[in-house]
Amino acid sequence: MKKTISILGSTGSIGLNTLKIIEKQKKNFNINALSANKNFNLICKQIKKYKPNFFIINDHNIFKKVQRKFNKKKIKIYNNYESIKSKKISDITISAIPGIAGLKPTILFTKKSKKILIANKESVICGWDLIKREAIKNRTKIIPVDSEHFSILNLLKNHSLKEIKKIYITASGGPFLNFKKKHLKKIKPSDALKHPKWKMGKKISIDSATLMNKILELIEAQKLFNISKNKIDILIHPDSLVHAIIEFQNGLVKFMYHDTSMVIPLANAIFGENVNMDFFYKNKKENFKDKIVKGLKFTKVSKEIFPLIKLKNKVQEYPSTPIIINAANEILVDHFLNKKLQFLRINKIIMSVLNDRNYKKYAIRKPKNINHIIEIDKWARETADRYVL
Repeated sequence: MKKTISILGSTGSIGLNTLKIIEKQKKNFNINALSANKNFNLICKQIKKYKPNFFIINDHNIFKKVQRKFNKKKIKIYNNYESIKSKKISDITISAIPGIAGLKPTILFTKKSKKILIANKESVICGWDLIKREAIKNRTKIIPVDSEHFSILNLLKNHSLKEIKKIYITASGGPFLNFKKKHLKKIKPSDALKHPKWKMGKKISIDSATLMNKILELIEAQKLFNISKNKIDILIHPDSLVHAIIEFQNGLVKFMYHDTSMVIPLANAIFGENVNMDFFYKNKKENFKDKIVKGLKFTKVSKEIFPLIKLKNKVQEYPSTPIIINAANEILVDHFLNKKLQFLRINKIIMSVLNDRNYKKYAIRKPKNINHIIEIDKWARETADRYVL
């Protein structure tokens, strides 16, 4: 029997990898909904190739343009997610819209899906309580597919939190791992986008260069697995082969290894543990033995190269501290990409936001709905903007 699948963020790297997987098993899937922002050419290609029931386009101008192009087709093209009135349930939804923009669609599709594969860490960071509430109410299974959290999920099988001494998530160190601090003053966006191991979108590539990606992943892990801050840490692992390590109270240590391809966690999450990866993914590089011998190197995070590591002990300060950190970072990365902000000022301004006289007023709030989250998010963005000027 065919499974129905929806992909939120179908033109991004996670969405494209998911579509590659589906192409290998076309006879087993029907595509219900795809969504994107403003990649006109790719949106048109996906409509023609995959013929989804719905396509949601966030950018209004691109939406109008695509709507005119496909006005005689059966496909329903919408400018917002609320327009989907269909009660049809997706067996699987991939949530891969970057940033806070992914929160509303994730919550909506949690009501309409049997299983959510979540790759949008910002949704978990800012609105996990809301997502979890809908998931329990609708009996929807949530599976994280970021390599670190997918690894933790699998390593924790058949174990309780009481057995855990420490969890480590790994960071490649990005493009500036071996730089000296003085060299970071002249960093350009083009430099920060050159990730040595992963092919990713612009925002996540900058977050990898600053180490913010790992701070966000640390928050995400704390929420997904109910882990206290003293039980989780970050290690530098340049080869990006080991994605998470768990040290148990009994002295044993387990880690999860896989190549730097999102196809592996995605295919495993879609098809289950019995999937044969040779069908989807063929690694023609070094064999496992060579890689594991060369690649088992771990070091502590340098506070000089990655000053944002100081946020590690601050992320659980108040209920909405994660929302504020995420929002400030999003706006600052945008300024950096547009060459309006120096690389090293990202860290400094985030710290300024967390020391702002109004910070505690917003941070102590415990959001009960999306509007509360948006209000806190808006304050953090505007405050960060004020420090940029």
